[in-house]
Amino acid sequence: MSDSTLWWLLAGSTVALELFTGTFYLLMLAVGMAAGAVAAHAGLGMVGQLLVAAITGSAAVVAWYFIKKRRESDPSVRALRSVNLDVGEILQIDEWNVDGTASVKYRGAQWTAIHRPGNTPTPGSYRVAELVGSRLLVDKV
Repeated sequence: MSDSTLWWLLAGSTVALELFTGTFYLLMLAVGMAAGAVAAHAGLGMVGQLLVAAITGSAAVVAWYFIKKRRESDPSVRALRSVNLDVGEILQIDEWNVDGTASVKYRGAQWTAIHRPGNTPTPGSYRVAELVGSRLLVDKV
């Protein structure tokens, strides 16, 4: 069996394994193995094939990591209105405490509201953005 056939079998097996695990990084390693197969077709020796496969696979994994890191992530489940009906509701906050919290009467009970980091708490209307434990994370309207 030729070297390129082994590389293609390894690449196919890695793709099949990725289908079971759902991790995209295995596909990047399969790209590296496919590059090793192309290197075998080009007539490189085993050391050259291994270097091409390792460098290509590693570069693909690192590139995918940085692409995924730069991309904005999905919103928290706690911030989805379909999961929590409090998200999007408007509150009136008259006074903020020194620690950055406010006590708010909402749905017939006392709640603790917190503002999003980086925003200055001032009295006024706020929209519930997310539930953080038993606290309401709010944004100025």
